Amino acid sequence: MFTSKNPATGEVLATFPELTDAELESKLVSARAAYLSWRETSLPERAALVRKLGELFRSEKEAIGRLITEEMGRPIAASVAEAEKCAWVCDYYADNAERMLAPQPFPDGLSGEVRFDPLGVVLAVMPWNYPFWQVMRFLAPALMAGNTGVLKHASNTPRSAAYIESMVERAGFPANVFLNLFISIEQTARVIDDPRIAAVTLTGSVRAGSSVGERAGRNLKKVVLELGGSDPFIVLND
Repeated sequence: MFTSKNPATGEVLATFPELTDAELESKLVSARAAYLSWRETSLPERAALVRKLGELFRSEKEAIGRLITEEMGRPIAASVAEAEKCAWVCDYYADNAERMLAPQPFPDGLSGEVRFDPLGVVLAVMPWNYPFWQVMRFLAPALMAGNTGVLKHASNTPRSAAYIESMVERAGFPANVFLNLFISIEQTARVIDDPRIAAVTLTGSVRAGSSVGERAGRNLKKVVLELGGSDPFIVLND
């Protein structure tokens, strides 16, 4: 069971059941099927939907801000700003994906070009500290590149995870291009191993990154890791 709890009061805000293995299998089948269709869409089609998602972030920023604050405790102004940043990242990739994904000719007159084709279903394992932003900075570019996404969010921010999934649906995206997975650590490991998952991205601790990177590498899957760090510095008078 995944529980959303107000850290200031201890109030239980919502609970979500863990997926059974059969339910997880159904979602992976759906995500893969959605990818096979989504990869065939044009960049203008994708951009229109990603922009619509950005519009939802702007129009719902106050509600999103309250949700973030209730669930993980950040001051409300910073939570609303997070929603605004999510809108910005949608606009950014909708505006720039065509340039970023344009084929690049080989240098020095060589025949051929480098193409940027969709990869497949991308698994994101995301933390609680920026529960919307951490997801959207992966999801907006992934969708624009023709990929679909599945999310394993932090166990203490399940309302945020469910709300993002609802926003993607309400923006008009085809069914199952983004799916939230309420799954255990053991199930997450199996999802990383699953051949229907093409790539993995994680923001988390060095320990978690090492584990995820090792599993992804075992299957030669692309992996992007943002890990914890401690970088001390000295401030001098001058």
